[in-house]
Amino acid sequence: MAQADIILYTNHRCPFAHRAHITLAELGLSYKEEIIDLDTPRTPEYLKINPRGLVPSISYNGEIITESAIVAQFLADTYPSDFLPASSDGALTRARINFFTDAWSSKVQPHIFKLTYSAGGEEVVKDATASIVKEIEPLLSNAAPFFNGSSKLTFAEAIVAPFVIRFFTLSKHGLVSASFLSALEKEAPNFLQVGSGC
Repeated sequence: MAQADIILYTNHRCPFAHRAHITLAELGLSYKEEIIDLDTPRTPEYLKINPRGLVPSISYNGEIITESAIVAQFLADTYPSDFLPASSDGALTRARINFFTDAWSSKVQPHIFKLTYSAGGEEVVKDATASIVKEIEPLLSNAAPFFNGSSKLTFAEAIVAPFVIRFFTLSKHGLVSASFLSALEKEAPNFLQVGSGC
């Protein structure tokens, strides 16, 4: 398949945009990059591309695609590989990856945001730990080193890693409760191992 003309509208500080960057890199796709300043109101030109004003967005042969997980999914579907096998070849792998990314986005990420972006407290630590132990830890039992026993980065990491990396970076600087890391050591060793290796 010939390489499409891709323009990535992004900001390097945004973990949502990192999903698109990881996907493009893993698929080996070339693209033009336009940096969107997130510290100022969006320009009228960018609001025509993405009326929500969020990043990332891509122009794919002139067609606009927005929302980070949708952008990543579109690219992975367009260029199937071990990163995310084609539906007909890897339906079970795709289902497991989709379940994992849904569990992260809907069940865990809201607690992680509370933990990293609020004063928090032990109740927030307890809720975040419980969500990881219940929803994510069992899904990482066969990570070797990547999701579902893969030896290569998968779509699962592209969706989750930008937030996990940010979380572990914040924890190294004392911006996340030490009690949370202690709880993960005891209750979620798979998550801690995978996350600290990101």
